[in-house]
Amino acid sequence: MRSAPYRVVVAKPGLDGHDRGAKVVARALRDAGFEVIYTGLWQTPEQIAETAVQEDADAVGLSCHSGAHLTLFPEVVTALRDRGADDVVMFGGGIIFGDDVGALEATGFERLFPPGTPLDEITSWLRDRLDARART
Repeated sequence: MRSAPYRVVVAKPGLDGHDRGAKVVARALRDAGFEVIYTGLWQTPEQIAETAVQEDADAVGLSCHSGAHLTLFPEVVTALRDRGADDVVMFGGGIIFGDDVGALEATGFERLFPPGTPLDEITSWLRDRLDARART
């Protein structure tokens, strides 16, 4: 494990105005020792990617409750790759069910957390994933 805290961007892409879950996850990550950059509501995929690059983020977590995740989440991955940031760990949450999980994993999302996921499950998974990446 590295000595500096991991940097995580938490973002709400698109017009989804439901941000309670993203704020709760951001706070849990912060309390677990991560450095968190919360972008706020109504961000474009390009804005999220630019923030991740400017902040030298290790991971980006997206939240979506509007049903636009199949469009917006992959657009964030593409915008990151276009900026040369293809090593950023991608994870997400929100109202994402069934086949959508596999479709998003195929675009580069490593984990998708449904509503009600225990916060320590999210923070532990992310720390383990970033620690594993740091060892390679």
